[in-house]
Amino acid sequence: MIEIIPAIDIIDGKCVRLSQGDYDRKTIYDASPLSMARQYSSIGIGRLHLVDLDGAKSGEPRNLEVLRQIAGEHLLKIEWGGGIKSHEALMKVFEAGADYAIVGSVAVKQPELMEAWLSEFGGDRIILGADVRNGKVSVNGWMEDSSLTIDDLILRFRPFGLKEVIVTDISKDGMLTGPSTSLYSALERKYPDIIFTVSGGISSIADIREMDVIGLPRVIVGKAIYENRISLDEIEEYMNVD
Repeated sequence: MIEIIPAIDIIDGKCVRLSQGDYDRKTIYDASPLSMARQYSSIGIGRLHLVDLDGAKSGEPRNLEVLRQIAGEHLLKIEWGGGIKSHEALMKVFEAGADYAIVGSVAVKQPELMEAWLSEFGGDRIILGADVRNGKVSVNGWMEDSSLTIDDLILRFRPFGLKEVIVTDISKDGMLTGPSTSLYSALERKYPDIIFTVSGGISSIADIREMDVIGLPRVIVGKAIYENRISLDEIEEYMNVD
């Protein structure tokens, strides 16, 4: 059974969603991050994808108080992305309560630092975040494209214990048009030792079912929940099917 991981993207302490990573195309939602986390926990969700969009843009964590509030209730495991550009920032994120750290820009721009973090904390806590646009990995809150591909990063860090990769197709993110099925199935076949998480484009429970059938272990769902394309009841029911 595929693990469903709800996403909470944060700007100024509020739940938001961007379209294709564009900060000028954001939707702000009424629900607070803490109240959403409580709802997810209540239906049996075990892991939360928390993204500090302010941090991704500025280069350092900006919404750690939100992380502290959610982590303080011990509701679920938290993977945090956004603003982790230094060892100091990484430690602040862990100290605030994150169970896992998602590293993207550093992996591209300072690969030796990513290698050191994998060696120090292990692949069980350091997750590679590969946000892809036109086949290349983007960094700094998706505002800058690199010359590297997902394959480049996986091959670089796998010898250092890389275990998990969250792959986001930026062209699909926030668009509710369905995920890039061929991308994920190809990665799953090519790197069977890596745990891939689907991110971007999920629009319905049918999309989740499709990823489950392919055999992918995890899927992140964000805007589809906020836009009522997928209800919490549907998620709960799906998770409870034998």
